[in-house]
Amino acid sequence: TKDHPLHKIIGDPKSSVRTIGQLANSCLFSCLLSSIEPANVAEDLRDADWVSAMQEKLDQFARLKVWRLVPRPEGKSVIKTKWIFKNKKDESSLVIRNKARLVAVGYSLQEGIDYDETFAPVARIEAIRLFLAYAAHKDFTVYQMDVKTMFLNGILKEEVYVGQPLGFVSK
Repeated sequence: TKDHPLHKIIGDPKSSVRTIGQLANSCLFSCLLSSIEPANVAEDLRDADWVSAMQEKLDQFARLKVWRLVPRPEGKSVIKTKWIFKNKKDESSLVIRNKARLVAVGYSLQEGIDYDETFAPVARIEAIRLFLAYAAHKDFTVYQMDVKTMFLNGILKEEVYVGQPLGFVSK
């Protein structure tokens, strides 16, 4: 700002400098994304950007072979699903990605019928610090593992039936 008076600067003077090409790319990218997060699936299905985000998530499930489509079994409970929609933003609050997540509706499950026990694979930061301090003191080798991925992609010992997402019909 020493060479340019503040009243002549357009935008935030503290933000990083962008070239014309970067600005053009950002504007073009912004045109292809929805900046409004839908409240429900019916609202979402009217917007092609969110439909493509949902399809991207379902394609990811198909690629990873997360599930296969089967007829609804008699006498088995089916876990319902719900779509969660979120706009991912960059440091300057511009929408950079529409993200759709498919989550299980947990309030319909009953303990002892649908599941036996629950736990959260989360460690408190104090426990991690204590463990690392002790390992450093004893000169132990510590290996890092992606437990979340292993937990989510582990082999199930029982059959689980999940309902098809709203808005999508099997072919």
